[in-house]
Amino acid sequence: MMEVEEMKVVAFVPIKLNSERVPMKNIRAFKNGKPLIEYILSMLEKVHGIDEIYVYCSDEGIKKFLPSNVKFLQRDVYYDLSSTPFNEVLSGFAKEVDADVYVLAHATAPFMKKESVEKAISKVTSGKHDSALTVTEFKEFLWKDGKPFNYDIDNIPRTQDLETMYVETCGLYVYKRTLIIDENRRIGDNPFLVEITKIEACDINIEEDFMIAEALFQFAEV
Repeated sequence: MMEVEEMKVVAFVPIKLNSERVPMKNIRAFKNGKPLIEYILSMLEKVHGIDEIYVYCSDEGIKKFLPSNVKFLQRDVYYDLSSTPFNEVLSGFAKEVDADVYVLAHATAPFMKKESVEKAISKVTSGKHDSALTVTEFKEFLWKDGKPFNYDIDNIPRTQDLETMYVETCGLYVYKRTLIIDENRRIGDNPFLVEITKIEACDINIEEDFMIAEALFQFAEV
């Protein structure tokens, strides 16, 4: 029987300390909680199948928030610019750290579960998919250009009968090295969609998001 070649899997969390919409959000702490970055790193440390974990940041000040087995890789300040395409950040990391598969996670998704990450990794390392990403199911009434987009106002369906669509959560992407290096993409032509709950999908981009996440942290089982 032919042996399956073992793949090197590297996880990384890109961090920009000078975040614009929510200042210092990546190291901001929930009330009675820890700095935001510690949640995603703690989860990644528990994931089976990850060989190395990095934080990719231009500011060495982030080091004091990192566990001993998480590596710091300093990036060029060019990658902190809002005008820099994010895929350039990803390819910049891949050019410095060699791996077969990359796990891109974000500090702004503090409730991501290790089971979701492990599922995404397994789908890519199996060779059946070139990438994986987390999504949530979406069944809502949509409007576009002042008109219903996905339903007929003369025959309103039940929401559960609407066509199922999926929303990227932006919290997790897993992809092969060839995809980001050769095609400058984090999603390939054959991605696997990892469906997660809305709590797990919570992503902090604006101040209101942080308030919602903090409420979940205080009152929900996350």
